[in-house]
Amino acid sequence: MVKLRARCILLGDAAVGKSALAQMFRSDGAHFQKNYTMTAGVELFMKSVNIPESSDSVELFIFDSAGKETFLEACEKLWKQPSVLCLVFDVTSETSFRSCERWLERVRAHCQGLQVPGVLVGNKSDLSSRREVEMAVAQEWAQSQGLEYHETSAKEMENCEAPFVSLAQAFYGMYQDRVQTIQSLA
Repeated sequence: MVKLRARCILLGDAAVGKSALAQMFRSDGAHFQKNYTMTAGVELFMKSVNIPESSDSVELFIFDSAGKETFLEACEKLWKQPSVLCLVFDVTSETSFRSCERWLERVRAHCQGLQVPGVLVGNKSDLSSRREVEMAVAQEWAQSQGLEYHETSAKEMENCEAPFVSLAQAFYGMYQDRVQTIQSLA
């Protein structure tokens, strides 16, 4: 049985639902706060994800970063070298989607060429009548950036686990690749 630990950074503009998504994932859908205080700095959540078809797991240490530029430099010092990235936007806000490119560039500059698997998450899918970002557009952009795409609704607890399970599996896959490389050298 292998138990891995991964630093997961949760990024995106303010008010896209990053904290709600993380809290719904951590509580298995049991805790949705109706009133939020905006995150200032970083909040840390932890949850273990079992890897299907194995007895292994990945413990995700989720760094929920504030969506304001003024906090970003301090946030970067706290997350150090992230293992995986969860980039979140609000499907009812074209602006939050366009900001994803800036967030991703910042992470890639901070990671200096390290491979950091990631997902793009379109949150607030329950607000379909107010949608500004079509799923196909988000999927295409995510794919062009090497990210997997998921849509969620933290409020309705729809698909909240999928992005984090995907990240845990990607991190586990990288671990397996390294083990095979080391074994091939022996």
